[in-house]
Amino acid sequence: MTIDFNKNGDGLVPVIVQDNTTKTVLMLGYMNEEAFEKTKVSGLVTFFSRSKNRLWTKGETSGNVLKLIDMKVDCDGDTILVKVQPNGPTCHTGTDTCWYEENKSDFGFLSRLEEIIDSRVAEGNSQSSYVASLFAKGINKIAQKVGEEAVEIVIEAKDNNDDLFLNEGADLLFHYLMLLKAKGFTLEDVVSVLESRHQ
Repeated sequence: MTIDFNKNGDGLVPVIVQDNTTKTVLMLGYMNEEAFEKTKVSGLVTFFSRSKNRLWTKGETSGNVLKLIDMKVDCDGDTILVKVQPNGPTCHTGTDTCWYEENKSDFGFLSRLEEIIDSRVAEGNSQSSYVASLFAKGINKIAQKVGEEAVEIVIEAKDNNDDLFLNEGADLLFHYLMLLKAKGFTLEDVVSVLESRHQ
């Protein structure tokens, strides 16, 4: 890893801090060569504080340290990407990130779909919403739909119609997300179980 600490003439390079699990950008700081070496040795992210004019290990007073997972240098050798496991909120204001964003896993469209399911259930309009109407019938009916969709995808898996197979897969996943909601869980809870098995 070759880093050009003298490119800007002040011995500092910007450091982008990213949660290794959620991929959320948590903060931006600066390192000099000494902070970089201390980070590698200690395993805790250490910056050079421009306001205090000294090394500063994140969380040294709050306890909200950033455990080092990985470091990469960009193509120009003048910016560091630090992947971390945060212990608590990162920003000094008490928020997860310095951009006031919540640090949570994002599964792209599946996360949006969970939000849509949440809103349909909260609205409770069973006349115009399939989700609300299914929830109005109770958890047994939701579980039954998951079972029906599971059987249908098994049937389609034995045929050669890829379009029907993928559509049944979408139906199964959609109804499973509803069952998770009905049980008080989210996709992130399932991913946590899978991650614990992987370790």
